[in-house]
Amino acid sequence: MLTIGQGQMRSQAQMASQDVIDGLSLWTLWGTLGWNDILQRYRRSLLGPFWLTASMAIMVVSLGLVYSRIFKTELRDFIPFLCVGLLVWNYIAAVLSESGTLFTGAESYIKQIRLPYSVYVLRFMWSKIIIFAHNLVIYFGVMIYFQVWPGSVALYAIPGFLLVTLNGALASMYLGMMSARFRDIPQIIGSVIQIVFFITPIMWHPEFMIQHSDLILFNPFFHLIEIVRGPLLGHMPSLANYAAVGLITVVNGLMAAAFFVRFRARISYWI
Repeated sequence: MLTIGQGQMRSQAQMASQDVIDGLSLWTLWGTLGWNDILQRYRRSLLGPFWLTASMAIMVVSLGLVYSRIFKTELRDFIPFLCVGLLVWNYIAAVLSESGTLFTGAESYIKQIRLPYSVYVLRFMWSKIIIFAHNLVIYFGVMIYFQVWPGSVALYAIPGFLLVTLNGALASMYLGMMSARFRDIPQIIGSVIQIVFFITPIMWHPEFMIQHSDLILFNPFFHLIEIVRGPLLGHMPSLANYAAVGLITVVNGLMAAAFFVRFRARISYWI
């Protein structure tokens, strides 16, 4: 026989599950909202979101020229590595750093229209995917310029990217809720992201830290980047990379589920 507390928890879990199902079914809505976010952000701009692509291309070339000399690495090897690493990292960093405004930024919608809260998560992730797709042009330009092609192994980047996106959606859900309740969370996330960038193999090869491999092995961002970067550069990620990402996904899934079930009803009061 269920107690009142157990019955209430089961009811909350059912409502949370239905929220996600309803949100996924409204794909035309969050797809349109996500695209509209991009249009509004770059309204009256000549290049639109391609300004991000231009700045990313300049960063790849400038950092590639400098750090290839510092690390004494051939440009043909270093710039593709740096390019893909920055593309994936910027995608992850944008999701984490902007997740603080996921619900607070949609205050006008939440307080006026009754929609599944998962719609705002899906809208948020879709807008980040659009920007990533714009920046992916740089990758093809770099590979064509250096006459390097990864072959059919590049197709493994697709499930890798889907896993990264799934983790981004899960993390943004509970980080968005935490940020709505505690407004200092976005500042903390921003500070952590700056530190993580320098300790993650993005501008330097993992082989440079072979004597301190534990620092890489226990870095979750390295594994998330590698399951996309590896195939795009022509080599398969290791089983350790996939196992680590699997564990990260489970942890993120449990945290997102716990937060969404327990605090979903409070979001409208926190924003």
